[in-house]
Amino acid sequence: MPQSDLATRVSALNQRYRHHSGISVIEHALRDPEAGKLALVSSFGAESVVLLHMVSVTRAATPVIFIDTKMLFTETLVYQQELAERLALRDLRIIRAAPGEMAAEDPYSTLHQRDTDACCALRKAAPLQSALIGFDGWITGRKRYQSGTRAALDFFEIEEGTGRIKVNPLAHWTPEDMQTYMDENRLPRHPLVAKGYPSIGCMPCTSPVVPGEDPRSGRWRDQSKTECGIHFENGKMVRKGVTA
Repeated sequence: MPQSDLATRVSALNQRYRHHSGISVIEHALRDPEAGKLALVSSFGAESVVLLHMVSVTRAATPVIFIDTKMLFTETLVYQQELAERLALRDLRIIRAAPGEMAAEDPYSTLHQRDTDACCALRKAAPLQSALIGFDGWITGRKRYQSGTRAALDFFEIEEGTGRIKVNPLAHWTPEDMQTYMDENRLPRHPLVAKGYPSIGCMPCTSPVVPGEDPRSGRWRDQSKTECGIHFENGKMVRKGVTA
């Protein structure tokens, strides 16, 4: 679809749902022809249960894409299985990097030690882009409070360079909103949160966070890198200031 038409659709969607709640945005977006065919991309991380629950109670057959990098914490893998069963997710798609590409680019699983960007591109970004083929857009957990660049984040936006829509139902939520939703719906927390991991990625690149530190300071600690690169702007992977 031409970019101008996509921009018109996104503008119309934002106008239509600008006063809706997060769960209402999901409910309508999953049924609105203007939004097209959508998938939820989830890391099954610290706050992922909110969107997963919303999808489960609005349309449990929504495709849920989970990227198994083969370097995740065991706790994440167990949590993913438990949540999928508890929430009765009916179309969970576990994706991984192609074996041939893994053998060629990271045969000894040491790529993260010398080039974290390349490792994320191989294990996360490339598999996700392949998994999203056939979809018109995807649902993300991005929120305005996460960074200054998101201060004007809308419910619907164009993913530059891909021709897809990104849906951000939690754009206006605060950290308190997230905790309240989890409490009210009695949703299980990721077990690593209680151990000092407010942001959870791959095991080699995630460390605990002490009180007073930024919640994402445990991701790629002591590096300038802050993003795995699954979001796109101007046709390029975003490396900083964006979370899935």
